[in-house]
Amino acid sequence: MTPIASHITAFLRERLPLQRGASHHTCESYAYTFQLLFAFASQKLDLAPSDLCLEHLDAQLVMDFLAHLEAQRGNGPSTRNTRLAAIKSFMRFVEYRVPSILEHSRRMLAIPTKKTDQPLVNHLSMAEMQAILDAPDVRTRSGIRDRAMLHLCFAAGLRVSELLPFPLTALTFHPTPTVRVQGKGRRERALPLWKQTADDLQAWLAVRGESSVPAVFLSAHGRAMTRMGFTHVLHKYVRLAAQSCPSLNEKHVSPHVLRHTCAMIILQATGDLRKVSLWLGHADMQTTEVYLRADPTEKIEALEAVMLPALRRGQFTVPDKLIASLRGA
Repeated sequence: MTPIASHITAFLRERLPLQRGASHHTCESYAYTFQLLFAFASQKLDLAPSDLCLEHLDAQLVMDFLAHLEAQRGNGPSTRNTRLAAIKSFMRFVEYRVPSILEHSRRMLAIPTKKTDQPLVNHLSMAEMQAILDAPDVRTRSGIRDRAMLHLCFAAGLRVSELLPFPLTALTFHPTPTVRVQGKGRRERALPLWKQTADDLQAWLAVRGESSVPAVFLSAHGRAMTRMGFTHVLHKYVRLAAQSCPSLNEKHVSPHVLRHTCAMIILQATGDLRKVSLWLGHADMQTTEVYLRADPTEKIEALEAVMLPALRRGQFTVPDKLIASLRGA
């Protein structure tokens, strides 16, 4: 039996960050996958996590784990596939370190990913977005921070993973207000800012104060804002905004919805999918096409351009007297 501890440590601390250059976010995601997997295996096999061996992780255990994610934790197929990808990556790594488990590993690598639904993206109207941005009380320090944070997330179409570690050095106000964003795959992009967004950021920087933390947005305790903290802030202002904009009560507003809203507004204003892709930092235009499916503008134009066939009108006549009498009852 081969203890798993040394191999998972090498995978998370050497293989991902040093050899493959994976981002901190990717390393955390993979580590969380194995935290869940080892907790599940420990309970199922009645072993302490530190006593688990590579031979304990077979295809059946992994499939049971994936079923557990969906049935017990409520994860969707997309999250399930992400966890499976992390496990497969680890097994490919281990094959070279422990060749004796090659056949064992092949069975796990054969587990298929699950097809996922592709629903329309959830986004807000400009009136709903305006209500959320108007909700913070800018007479307070926290309100100034929250307005700037929400405004930047929306205006620049940022992912939460791009917004929260956002450093002061990435901001430039002269000659043109601009932000430099480190996106997925370490792709950088520079985005100009609306004057109102720049004004909100400068108002926050004026009251932010000195801090050894490089991130622009700080929590009440002076530390970098966390994903959970930002989500809490957003939900708080969505509830407040719903008092003046009742349509928000019918929508689930997550941080990523602000990014979708930015993309839809740019698409409707320009009609150019390439500009949306550049703004969001997508590596592939196919990723951006999801917004075309959600935007009815081009479909309405296509509908109006079509010459409808002239159909002959008629009226259905009931051939039976009994049926005719029942229709009038």
